[in-house]
This record gives sequence, C-alpha cells and structure tokens, in this order.
Amino acid sequence: MMGRMATPRLRLLALLVACALATALAATVVSASSLPSCKVADTLTAQRSYAAWSRTVLDTRYRLPSTYRPVDLRSTANAGLNGSNTVRSFVIADLRAMAAAARRAGARLAVQSAFRSYATQRSTFAYWTQVSGYAAAVRSSARAGHSEHQLGTTIDFRSYGGSAPWYYSDWGKTKAGAWLRANAWKYGFVMSYPKGKSSVTCYAYEPWHFRYVGRAKASHVRASGLTLREYLWREQSAPPPPPPTPSPTPAEPSPSSEPTPVEPSPSAATTPEPPPEASPGG
Repeated sequence: MMGRMATPRLRLLALLVACALATALAATVVSASSLPSCKVADTLTAQRSYAAWSRTVLDTRYRLPSTYRPVDLRSTANAGLNGSNTVRSFVIADLRAMAAAARRAGARLAVQSAFRSYATQRSTFAYWTQVSGYAAAVRSSARAGHSEHQLGTTIDFRSYGGSAPWYYSDWGKTKAGAWLRANAWKYGFVMSYPKGKSSVTCYAYEPWHFRYVGRAKASHVRASGLTLREYLWREQSAPPPPPPTPSPTPAEPSPSSEPTPVEPSPSAATTPEPPPEASPGG
C-alpha cells in the first residue's frame, strides 16, 4: 500500500524537477542569444565612466571616447615589475602580489604593454594593418577606442627576459603563461581572450592579455565558466555596484561630439618598425 502511494508522489517530484530544468535551460538560451555578434562598428559603450572600469564592455562593436584617459595612472614599477608602463592606482596592490607569487613559483613575469591611449591604439592598429592587412588585423587587434588597454586595467604580460609573447607558438604553454592561466584569477585578473572562444570574445586567442576586474569578480567569472565578455553582458541588467575606488570621477566628455575613428588603409606601401606597445590584441 505504501509503495503504491509513493509512486504518484515520485512522478510528481520528477515532473517538478523536469520543469525546473526546462526553465533554467530556457533562461540560459535567452541569455546566450542576447550576446551581440562580433560586428565591426563604432558604438559608445554604455558603461564608460571611470568608476565603471570593472563593468565596461569593449569589443569590435563597442568603444570608449577618444578622451577617456584615467587620471590615476601609476608605473608598473610600483608593483615590482618593469616600469615602462602604467596601470590605474588601485591595480597596483594585487599586481604586486601576483608578480611576487609568480616569481616564487619560478614563473617570473614582465609587462609587455599596459595602458594605451586612444592615439597609441590608433597607431598600434595601423601598424598591424600594414603588417597583415585590415581583415586579419581586426580579428587580432583592437581599433582605437575598442581596446581594453585604454581602461588602464589591462596588461599584456611576457616572460621575464623573454621576447614578445606573440612570437611563441603558444605563450600560454610557457611556465609564466601556464602559471597565469591557473592563478591570475586569485589576484583579480581574467584572461579576456581564451583559446577556442573567438566567436564570443570577438578576438583571437591571447594567453598574455589579462584584464583586472578585482578578486571577487574574477572568482565569479571563473566559477561561471563564461568568458569575460559573456559575463559582463549578463551583468549589464544588474544594478550598478558602488564605485570601487573613492577617487573622484573626472567629468566625462559629451559623447555627441565624439568623432568616429577613421580606419587606416591596408594598402600602405611600407611597414614601420613596431612601437614597444604594439601588442596585437585588444
């Protein structure tokens, strides 16, 4: 008698579980379909205040104003690394801790490139366009305004004493690259362009390109299994958090006066020497 009574209950429980799973799957599909395609355009990103540094979406479609330049940039020498580059001041403490941990692990790091202004990124993209043509450059290099480096929270790393990371067949397999992939999230850094994800990140695999989003968010991104671009798009519907730094936010210029960047011509006759910060990525 008890066994016959339990059967309908089990069926009802199974039905409820199935409904819950179907609802979750539907929500996932809706969320995934909302991710914009990697169209090449020049739309100002919605999260473009200096205080929105951890939420700002930048890709082939969305960009920052040309005048976006944080006022609190500090040399990476303050983090115990080579000092020819700068990042925002609040990045320094975690960058210092990460560099020290990598050094103890025998995976010593150096900075290839960090903050890049709109003008510098325009020159960088022009260089790679002349090297490989516009079609190839736009898949592996950000146009001016579209680069995460302009945020002042993004770093291209290299191995200490090594050459630029893109000269390796896969820098992610070096000791420094492998250590970063496994440990950078613990210090607030996320790899923006992981392998096999270019259809959703909009750029080619770059195991050296890490964006600082803070330790808590980096942990959440890792746990989600999403790329940073996917995670930030989901986050757009959430209420904004309080400013992550007490520093005053400089007045933002009016986007209405912002000119559209002019694409460099891929038919240049000569190829210039690459500038030191000419990392091919976003």
